[in-house]
Amino acid sequence: MTKTLAFPMYAINTADNDRLWQAVRTLLLERGLRVSSWNGTDLLAHWQSPELLLSQTCGFPLVTQLTDVQTVGCFHYTASGCEGIHYRSFLVAREADAGKTLADFRGQRAVSNSVDSQSGYNALRKMVAPLSVQGRFFSETRLSGSHRQSLIALAEGSADITAIDCVTWALLQRHEPDVLKSLSVVGETSPTPGLPLITAGDASTVELLRDALHALVSEPQYQSVCEAMLIGGFSAVSREPYSLLLAWRDEAVELGVTRL
Repeated sequence: MTKTLAFPMYAINTADNDRLWQAVRTLLLERGLRVSSWNGTDLLAHWQSPELLLSQTCGFPLVTQLTDVQTVGCFHYTASGCEGIHYRSFLVAREADAGKTLADFRGQRAVSNSVDSQSGYNALRKMVAPLSVQGRFFSETRLSGSHRQSLIALAEGSADITAIDCVTWALLQRHEPDVLKSLSVVGETSPTPGLPLITAGDASTVELLRDALHALVSEPQYQSVCEAMLIGGFSAVSREPYSLLLAWRDEAVELGVTRL
């Protein structure tokens, strides 16, 4: 049975993302692993599928919903806000609010990509929890479906602040700068392990995948592919470092903040 390969999380530029897919496919074929592409829309079903050979997920679904997958590792990204396997979220508002701190947004409107997002929801909840009163900080929080749509909501005035994955921010700066026009970074979160690469395969498959991904970031013929996707390295990473994300959730809950 052919297994699936996908990189759904940072597909800002389709051509660059396709080149990454083709490069990894070639490296996997060299190691005897045949793959097909995934073209669905249900990410959770994709990540939970027994046919999954390699994909990239968000750390929060990993620790809350994807108990059966194996973690392969994590790319190192070269975007501002990243260091090694770690990344962070930028707090973004309109340029008119550029001088404000997070505390200044009490009672205003937040927008998040989804409730199962580490960068857009869990990280922001952790930051506002110490500032909250009776479990609330924002007057409302709407869900947009994507970081890009959250930024559009800010620009259009239907929300006042959002938390954006710093790699997504950098890719939008490169490919869709108009989306960021009139917006400003007003803060940032602490770093956490970045988006994990996962598989439904066994331990021997994990080792083959890690070997292929080390080759991706080290062999000269793939340098331009990696640079286009802001990939600067790869490390094998276990599930354990992602327990930090549960600690962030639990800290907020202990302060009475179960939701944004």
